Amino acid sequence: MTRRHACALLAAFTALIIAVSAGIYLVARQASARPEARDTSLSGGRVPHNPAAPASTGTWVGSWAAAPSGAEPGTEPTGFAGRSVRNIVHTSAGGSAARVTLSNHYGQLPLRITSASVGVAARDNAAEALPDTLRPLTFSGVPAVTVPPGGQVVSDAVALRVPADGDLLITTYSPTPSGPVTYHRHARQISYVATGDHVLDPRALAYTEPTPHWRYVTALDVLSKDARGTVVVIGDSLTDGITSTTGQNARWTDVLAERLDFRHGVANAGISGNQLLTDGLGRPADSPSGLNRFERDALSRPNTKAVVVVLGINDILRDPDGTPDPAAVTAGLRALVSRAHARGVPVVGATLMPFGGHTGYDAVRESARQAVNTEIRRGEIFDAVLDLDAALRDPYAPRRLAGHLDSGDHLHLNDAGYRRMAQRFDTGVLSRGTTATL
Repeated sequence: MTRRHACALLAAFTALIIAVSAGIYLVARQASARPEARDTSLSGGRVPHNPAAPASTGTWVGSWAAAPSGAEPGTEPTGFAGRSVRNIVHTSAGGSAARVTLSNHYGQLPLRITSASVGVAARDNAAEALPDTLRPLTFSGVPAVTVPPGGQVVSDAVALRVPADGDLLITTYSPTPSGPVTYHRHARQISYVATGDHVLDPRALAYTEPTPHWRYVTALDVLSKDARGTVVVIGDSLTDGITSTTGQNARWTDVLAERLDFRHGVANAGISGNQLLTDGLGRPADSPSGLNRFERDALSRPNTKAVVVVLGINDILRDPDGTPDPAAVTAGLRALVSRAHARGVPVVGATLMPFGGHTGYDAVRESARQAVNTEIRRGEIFDAVLDLDAALRDPYAPRRLAGHLDSGDHLHLNDAGYRRMAQRFDTGVLSRGTTATL
């Protein structure tokens, strides 16, 4: 073989290698452009960061949360098959990226989500998104995810300028039956439902069905350079804000976020009717006890700086024998604190507010309430005390709520009462960097 022939053969071989490599690259690129061909099934925990999202720095904090409160009645056969659910949620802290938690805690079938999105609402209480803010969500890099019964999934991070103190739209679409639906009953916020897949539709035209519930979505976390951490409030209807004005974000946790200048994320883990010691009915239980849901709803939030506990009054009101044991309530509160301290998280505890005049009031229950409050005020249960009893009672009839703060049922508050709750929270507990005693 001449030298000329050898060089020609080498050039041809090199060209062949380049052509084969280019073909492999194109096949790989086309495969990666078809994420719908893949799926992921997760039972909980964290998922990898979306590689398509721009790199960013900061701290993950919980900007919004809603504890799963039960299985939605009437959704047992089909769930929301063939429908888009657009949840409107109100942020506390803002950030440069977002991730969403979806739950199938009360489902009896796998929940198949084929598309989901997050975007900024065009205006308060509206299903329309601001132009160019609607982002598709992915789960381990793909848009479809199957959430097993009893499980939850966390989306990949998506780049989005999330406003503090603003409304976000979190939308899901499921094509197949998957009831019953996991929901939060008393949202005090109107969300919307549409027929068909309108997840990536920024308009509100298809969303013709209003709903007072949040469905599937249980948390929104944001990546922030300014936020100092998450404050979690676990409680009952007083934290849920059951008698606050719908659509006005007048829960006491909303006002607390305002008082903290939105520099902390505030995660509301209130469930109306919730008890500290006793689960609700069903399997899994609707409104699981504070003790049983403490890990799920409080300690699992990102970068938690403090937990606020507002529980115990329903254990007194709903004692089946009408003779509540205050020692059992304080023991339950101590158990929560011990578990938080094991994570290095301080706990602020609230005294039990008066309920004189309510249908469940009697001298025995009042005595139990006073006994619990006495133990709380001793300062030997919590790292700090939020004295809601002193803040909200009628100074001339201290066993009753002050009239101008009472919603009318002598147990729950109006908007002014919820604002008073937040005003009495000592924000210095956070700025002083209170450290839990381990």
